[in-house]
Amino acid sequence: MKDSRGPKPDRFGAPTGKVTIESGKGIEYVDYKDVESLRRMMTPNGKIYGRKRLGTNARQQRMVATAVKRARFLGLLPFTSATI
Repeated sequence: MKDSRGPKPDRFGAPTGKVTIESGKGIEYVDYKDVESLRRMMTPNGKIYGRKRLGTNARQQRMVATAVKRARFLGLLPFTSATI
């Protein structure tokens, strides 16, 4: 007998959606100025979520990490959640 309940939910939760943006020339990138989407890729403490949680491949995950680091350096994102 076939199980009609559907697929089991993922242990890490559903991916947060599309991570990369495609430019007019067909190049995929992650925008470091889009702070709200980068915030969804981080824990409340400021750590970047892993590949399983985000649903990205290795290349996209490197682009996410670079974008988050650029945004932190420019002051768009905090390094930690602690306030001084």
